[in-house]
Order: sequence, then C-alpha cells, then structure tokens
Amino acid sequence: MSYNKWSKRSAEKNYFMVPNEIFSIGMDYREISLYAYLLRCENRDTYQCYPSYKNIGKSIGMSENTVAKYVRRLEDKGLIYTEPTIVQSRDGRPLNGNLRYTIRPIQGAVEAFYERQFRQMEEYAARQRAEKQLAKTSAQDRQIALCAPFQEETSSSPSQGLEAGFGPLLKEFERTKEKAG
Repeated sequence: MSYNKWSKRSAEKNYFMVPNEIFSIGMDYREISLYAYLLRCENRDTYQCYPSYKNIGKSIGMSENTVAKYVRRLEDKGLIYTEPTIVQSRDGRPLNGNLRYTIRPIQGAVEAFYERQFRQMEEYAARQRAEKQLAKTSAQDRQIALCAPFQEETSSSPSQGLEAGFGPLLKEFERTKEKAG
C-alpha cells in the first residue's frame, strides 16, 4: 500500500478564484492581498462579505489603519464597493457595524484602469505640446528683446528726473517753509 501524503484537491472546497486581471491593472501587493482576502470571505451568491478591519489586518499582516487605506484604494480602482452597516446592542441602541464589502466585476476595474492610462497619456501629450510652444515663444521673445532699439533718457542724472516728478510737492514744501520762517 502506497502512502500519499498530499490529499486530493477538491475544486469546490477550501479554494477560491482570483481573476488574472488583477496582476495587469497596476495593483500594489498589499492591494492584491486585501482583494484576495475579500474574495475568500465573500458569499458566492451575493458577492458580499462583512469582515472587520481588525480581522482583515490579522489575516494579512496589516494594521487597521493600513487596511482602511487600502480599502479606499480598492474602492477608487472600482474593485469593491463598501457600505456602513448598523447593528443593535442588547439594550436596543443602534451601533456602527462592520463595513459591507461588495466585490464588483473585474471588467469594470480593467476598463477604468485603461481609461486612466489613456487620460494620463493625453495629459502628457498636452504638456509636451505646451512646453514646445513655450520654448518657441520664449526664443522669439529673446530675439525681439535683442533687436529692440534703446530709448534715450530725457534727463542727464537720475536724481533730477525724480525731482522733476515731484515738482508740485516740492513747491508746497517751500511755501510752508516761507510761512514758518
């Protein structure tokens, strides 16, 4: 009798499917591990689960704050949708419950990823065009500045020009000296 140390794998027990696309949409390894954990916990009929930040953190080795940060990132990428839940205490008071996570279809997240990449490329191309135009106009401005004729000053010394600009004020000052003296 031969001894088989590995048990036969059952397709419906103790396994869950992870879409291949998560590796091609620019996800961080922490996002992937959080997403995989949520897939593991989800109800296959409703695509929802209710794990707490604390349980998620224990399972994948993150703090609760880090879990919250990466939950928001997964929401921004369109992979999950979260809703707050309300539970009642024994004395009837409503309390905040865990978040309800709804796993969204991966196709929407892939399309959103490609849309973001396309938008970034358009912004980059527009920035490049603006830089070229700016370089072209600044070169023209420098050339115009070099070819502009110099203007001659009307007064021979800068202090005379200043006094001429304040002429009426100086006359007022002289009149007050005459009245005082």
